[in-house]
Amino acid sequence: MEFRTLDQLSLSGKRVFIRVDFNVPLDKETGQTIRSDTRIRMALPTVQAVLERGASVVLASHLGRPKGIPNAKMSLAPVAKRLAELLQRPVGLAPDCIGPETASMARALCPGELLLLENLRFHAGEEANDPAFARELALLADVYVNDAFGAAHRAHASTAGVAELLEQHSAGLLMQRELEYLSMATSAPRHPYVAIIGGAKISGKIDVIRNLLTLADKVLIGGAMTYTFLKAKGFGTGASLLEDGRVELASDLLAEAGERLVLPVDHVIADGFSVDAAMQTVIGAVPDGWMGVDIGPETIATYESIIGDAALIVWNGPMGVFELEPFAKGTIAIARAVERASANSISIVGGGDSERAIRVAGVGRNITHISTGGGASLEFLGGQVLPGVAALG
Repeated sequence: MEFRTLDQLSLSGKRVFIRVDFNVPLDKETGQTIRSDTRIRMALPTVQAVLERGASVVLASHLGRPKGIPNAKMSLAPVAKRLAELLQRPVGLAPDCIGPETASMARALCPGELLLLENLRFHAGEEANDPAFARELALLADVYVNDAFGAAHRAHASTAGVAELLEQHSAGLLMQRELEYLSMATSAPRHPYVAIIGGAKISGKIDVIRNLLTLADKVLIGGAMTYTFLKAKGFGTGASLLEDGRVELASDLLAEAGERLVLPVDHVIADGFSVDAAMQTVIGAVPDGWMGVDIGPETIATYESIIGDAALIVWNGPMGVFELEPFAKGTIAIARAVERASANSISIVGGGDSERAIRVAGVGRNITHISTGGGASLEFLGGQVLPGVAALG
């Protein structure tokens, strides 16, 4: 995808509308305490770069799913406070994201000053990409910058509509980094290229698997989607999570892929989803009354060997029910294998579960790129055009 970058913009003396992803986890009871400020920190380089070039900044984000209705527990007020602490400068908070008072606050900004708009999704026009709502947002600034890769797969007013209304527009530094690295996985990739795809359902990753099968030398499968593939091969799957309606699709993928699609050969199985469940390792079929919860030791060894020889690695999705410690060994082993291989390869990790797995495994320092956008990275890897990126061309 072609897109403009910050260095192509004239920013001095301009008001810059930056779409960021401040959809941070908040304390559920009060909505006043931020549990992780990672997404705020990741936006800082773009905000600082724009300010250093003599602009003022209007920041916009969604938070949660208020469904077009203001909700005090999803206010961006705690974000404004934390952002001010991180930047060590004042950050104003508008009472709304549109309206006369907000417009007046934006017009009053001087170079070096910041204004954070209230939650975009307090208005139904945001998710509907309503033209009138987009126009009101566009009136707040002269220049548009999108740094919210996690929302780039949504054609919303703040991710697509505003960019079409402001002639000067570009990707932010975080967005640029995401697109550059993910493009390495989809355009003239290095070889050997290994993709690792896990998670519960084939249906959510069918486009990714299909697209990567045209690009990668090996696609390693893990997670509950394994058992839909195994059923397609005629194996018993016991009580494992299964998509009965996707068995034929899995069969087609196996036929198309040949040896490029690699399935687990052994499985850790349990008689329930609990830390005290009975467990055993089996090869091939899963017995009745048991469910697959992780890849087995033989599969781990095979996958580690394939990953170790890779020049390019893409990983999306866990190998098992890694939220429960007894079922996390396969996912942690893959995280560590990707970390080791990163010394001599490009490694790209996408999806919230994979990111959490890296933290659980205590690795990540050497991994080349960890994506901030689960859904967006999946759609990009699936070969789809992201509306938020297309608008930046």
